Amino acid sequence: MPRFDRYLLAQLTVLFGFFALVLVSVYWVNRGVSLFEQLIGDGQSALVFLEFAALTLPNVIRLVLPVAAFAGTVYVINRMTSESELVVMQALGCSPWRLARPVVLFGLAVALPMAVLTHVLVPASRAQLDDRRDEISRDVAAQFLSAGQFLHPARGITFYIREITDRGELYDIYLSDARSLGTRVTYTARRALLVEGETGPKLVMFEGMAQSYRTGDRRLAVASFEDFAYDIGALIDTARLRPPRLETLPTRALLSPSDELIEQTGLTRAVILVEGHERTAQPLLALAGALIGYGALLVGGFSRFGLGRQVLLAIVLLIGVNLLGNVAADLARRDAALWPVTYLPPLAGAAMGAALIAFSARRRRVAAGTGAPG
Repeated sequence: MPRFDRYLLAQLTVLFGFFALVLVSVYWVNRGVSLFEQLIGDGQSALVFLEFAALTLPNVIRLVLPVAAFAGTVYVINRMTSESELVVMQALGCSPWRLARPVVLFGLAVALPMAVLTHVLVPASRAQLDDRRDEISRDVAAQFLSAGQFLHPARGITFYIREITDRGELYDIYLSDARSLGTRVTYTARRALLVEGETGPKLVMFEGMAQSYRTGDRRLAVASFEDFAYDIGALIDTARLRPPRLETLPTRALLSPSDELIEQTGLTRAVILVEGHERTAQPLLALAGALIGYGALLVGGFSRFGLGRQVLLAIVLLIGVNLLGNVAADLARRDAALWPVTYLPPLAGAAMGAALIAFSARRRRVAAGTGAPG
């Protein structure tokens, strides 16, 4: 039996690696296309794109591993059943519970790197990604010097340049500033230059007009100017001021949130606790998915017509576990005392797999008792 355990575990690992590679590639390429358009469109180099793509990879792997574990288990068990390998092992006296041992080991082996991802690598990569985005937000040339595009470098700001010459002159400028509540100021100018000032870069506009519109009394004030300096540096600093994101914080801080953290994030204690406990609950989904795939296919036994219905049952159960995860997360975010609910989806999935294995074992005992001589 230890040799069979190694054989089954090796099969599960190989197919898991295949499905993980395929799913990560598809998901990562899809994410990379939008990232490429965003960064290259903003004037960044290909090296910056590769850096950002690498920093998004840990989160992609975290999302894909449970699905790959489920798909690998279903494929291996389906193949071994159709080729009568599991049937032979059961005929030799191995119960479904005994055959489940390598499946459990496989699920735990997938859950371990997932735990490293959720607790260490993903928060670190997202924090580094935010830092790099902040650095890029300082790059005025990449943010603003893009001709023929309406840009939104900060909330309430719209910026447009029709043409940029080789000497750095900007022609036909449109700048809309709606950051002040109840007031929108629109600047238009025939020509502008970007210069470095004591407090940061400034946009000096020539031969333009400023229109200030107050939404309260619907008054429009118009003023023409020969030259006007707009503080771009202050705009960039405003864009960079943001509260810390939960995805970038260490798990230790999330499991025991301080009053200062709650004030900085502007979120409730319940939301922070859910984020922290989900990092532990998510790796357990790999074990739950493997048990569901094994148990659902084992119920069908050997059939010349295949195990299509059992595969469909396993997929439906996995979808049900994910839906339960969404419901549990919404419920736990309402009350900080309900944080244990975040562990309900993986526990429910493992319970479903155990129930299917128990049903298969019971049916096998009943069949053996019926066929025994009286």
